[in-house]
Amino acid sequence: MSDVYLIRTNQKLNFARLHLDALKAAHDSTSWSKHALIESFQESILFHLSTAYLAFMREIAERYSFDSASVRTLQDLRQCFEQSGQESPEVLELESLQEREDSWLCQMQAAYAACWQATNLKADRMESAQSHSEIQVMQINPDHAEDSEVMAEYQSWLSALRDMVERQRSGMQEW
Repeated sequence: MSDVYLIRTNQKLNFARLHLDALKAAHDSTSWSKHALIESFQESILFHLSTAYLAFMREIAERYSFDSASVRTLQDLRQCFEQSGQESPEVLELESLQEREDSWLCQMQAAYAACWQATNLKADRMESAQSHSEIQVMQINPDHAEDSEVMAEYQSWLSALRDMVERQRSGMQEW
């Protein structure tokens, strides 16, 4: 086994941490481009968290000797296990997180998906937004009044993803 996705997962988690540090520095900046930097780092953190999650799913596939490159979603990973007749506590935990709208994983994925929206959904999203990050990405907070909450949320998502990866890796090593 090459561990290419283990390395990729670690790299993406590190990139998210580096961009979170840069976001904190941008928040303290007095530069004329402060708000652009803040928004840029917020989106880059979401990108790296999301790609770390994908790399981790591929890491799981790699660990179980499945075709890692074919895994693009949790459903793809689930299908690998179903086709092989194996059970996976890792997939069960990920599915549990994805099913709960209040989980850090669902909130992170919703915030990342919001990066791809080009329409102004301010009126629709103000009441239904699930997280501070999603509000920020949707430009409902143009004065950046909630930046500290966004940073705290990103930090908690990074910590939760890191903790889950470490816990699941140790479980996979037992086999």
